[in-house]
Amino acid sequence: MTRTVYELAEEALRLARGAGLTITTAESCTGGLVAGALTEVPGSSDAFDRGFVTYSNAAKTALLGVPEALLAEHGAVSEAVARAMAEGALEAAGAGVSVAVTGVAGPGGGSEAKPVGLVHFAAAGRGRPTLRRERRFGDLGRSEVRRRSVIEALTLLCEALGAEAAA
Repeated sequence: MTRTVYELAEEALRLARGAGLTITTAESCTGGLVAGALTEVPGSSDAFDRGFVTYSNAAKTALLGVPEALLAEHGAVSEAVARAMAEGALEAAGAGVSVAVTGVAGPGGGSEAKPVGLVHFAAAGRGRPTLRRERRFGDLGRSEVRRRSVIEALTLLCEALGAEAAA
């Protein structure tokens, strides 16, 4: 059974509450849609503190501490930058768990190496390895790439929180 965005957001918030953690988000191509999904759930303020929309490289550096050298070496759409975004958001917000999204939603902006639909995700928690995931959704249209990215980000967040709850 496929869970809806709302159901995934409810689950992430339930897991965060159970672990006594707050959630923060760091988003690029989703532009705040993950934070929006979490705050759609009534009572989310007890487990969701803040989100960072860091669309530009300058914002990733200024708000999340992503090193300029890392961006120059790997590009904004990369596993390394997704990980740095998640870890930077965790520190900047003082949260217990974070999820980050960076990708190419399209319709333009893709390349052979980084095609439209390529999205990198990371979820970080204190004292835990950062979880990472790459998805190649394909050129499905901007809205669909972003919709699927929200689902994937919430799923990864639930996995990270499930590991946290099991600890």
